[in-house]
Amino acid sequence: MKRLFITLAALTGLFCLLAGPALADFPEKTITYQIPFGPGGQSDLEARRQQPLLEKNLGVDVIVQYKPGGGGSVGWAELVKKKPDGYFISGINIPHIILQPLARGNAGYKTEQLEPIALFQATPIGLAVLKESEFKTLEDLAKYAKKNPGAVTCGGSGTWSGHHIAHLQFGKMADVKLTYIPASGAAKSIAAFLGGHVKAVWANSNDLVQHKDKIRILAFGTEKPFENTPDVPTFKSLGYNLFASIDRGAGAPPGTPPEVIKVLEEAFLKIANDSKVQELMKKDGFVPLNMGADKTKAYIMQKKEVWMPVVKEFKK
Repeated sequence: MKRLFITLAALTGLFCLLAGPALADFPEKTITYQIPFGPGGQSDLEARRQQPLLEKNLGVDVIVQYKPGGGGSVGWAELVKKKPDGYFISGINIPHIILQPLARGNAGYKTEQLEPIALFQATPIGLAVLKESEFKTLEDLAKYAKKNPGAVTCGGSGTWSGHHIAHLQFGKMADVKLTYIPASGAAKSIAAFLGGHVKAVWANSNDLVQHKDKIRILAFGTEKPFENTPDVPTFKSLGYNLFASIDRGAGAPPGTPPEVIKVLEEAFLKIANDSKVQELMKKDGFVPLNMGADKTKAYIMQKKEVWMPVVKEFKK
């Protein structure tokens, strides 16, 4: 009997030792929230809006840090190497996290390695020129590009990103050759555009809305006219079956326990479902989303099936 008691005690201790980290109260210390782009872009703006609310919801400090490069791939390659304990998370962008592993031999990560937490925001992509540009319409730009192959330079954020793929798709649909000039983030791309370093820019809705007094938006990649700019045509209405948007959310390293993901998911969705936050997003030119971890994972896999043939086509 004594031997049996010792054996049970030993087993109980071993179980507690193994299960302890998973059953411990989470979170108990500072969480690092990585933004895989430079400061000032959409991911950064939303993270800064979320930061104090996440701290309130989670009861710990949340530090925002930047890891720009490769259209986000440098940061996501960093994410998959981190300890899967929930204390290091990162912003994620769709379609970037799908396109990059498909298009590059080694993006530093695989789409399936990223553990989704939630999706909370989207920005339709539009093509714009400066107010003083010779291009008054999308057709003006297309006609000029046809006569002057490669002469129309278009800025955008990253390669094999939502901006880049929209650029490639429009070039094919319009049968024109355009030159894509990537930047390490949306903020740098917009700065180069406003400085006159490119003739046009593929940009996110909130940047286009913010600078609408200085620019002319030629078209948006939406099914219907974008709510903030109802007079701007869609590519579809102009004869181009082009739909482009970037969905943003947060993700964790591979192997992060489901119970940890659940705590983080609830914290992000509480913010995403806040009517005041949603109104601020809309005012700033964002589209609010509120998709949890499981739905986000299914959505990513669905989008991967859509993008696989597109990437294969443009890699030729």
